[in-house]
Amino acid sequence: MNYPLQLSFKVVALSQKMRVTDATGALVCFVKQKAFKLKEDVTVFADEAMTEPLYKINADRVFDWSAKYHFRNPDGSPIGFIQREGRKSLWKASYKINDGTTEVMNIKEENPWAKFFDAFLGELPIVGMFTGYLFHPSYILSHTDGTPLIRIKKQPAFFEGKFNIEALTEMTPEDELRSLLGLMMMVLIERSRG
Repeated sequence: MNYPLQLSFKVVALSQKMRVTDATGALVCFVKQKAFKLKEDVTVFADEAMTEPLYKINADRVFDWSAKYHFRNPDGSPIGFIQREGRKSLWKASYKINDGTTEVMNIKEENPWAKFFDAFLGELPIVGMFTGYLFHPSYILSHTDGTPLIRIKKQPAFFEGKFNIEALTEMTPEDELRSLLGLMMMVLIERSRG
């Protein structure tokens, strides 16, 4: 992939749709999260017309702090999953990415105060309109050996969620795929938490 990637979505939308573009502006993928589902149901497409599904992401249970979000190819074969680390994530977001058998990566929030103020002030009338320009939560995706692989940081935006995804080192294609799927799902989960 041609980094840095840009991930963007409309803040106010009935069903969440997300675009991921590369450094040249070319579409990497388009994500649609089904609305009003008890269990998360996300489809990753190759195009905005949603004609070519690339991957599916589904939760293994309804409303749980530690739910697993399984990544699958269109034929249903597993790629891995991401899991939020329950109580650890109450203050500082923490996720594990698994290849199906073992943990291969993790995501940690760099500064929980940024997300706190972004969410808190975002609820205030008038002031909330400008929080997209004030606070920018960021997260580090690392290999289980501690090597930082990717940094994802919220960017200034008005009525839109925008994130910059920056590669910090070379990755295998499998790690790159799992990290992108994991980061997209993490953004969807954290967005629902504020």
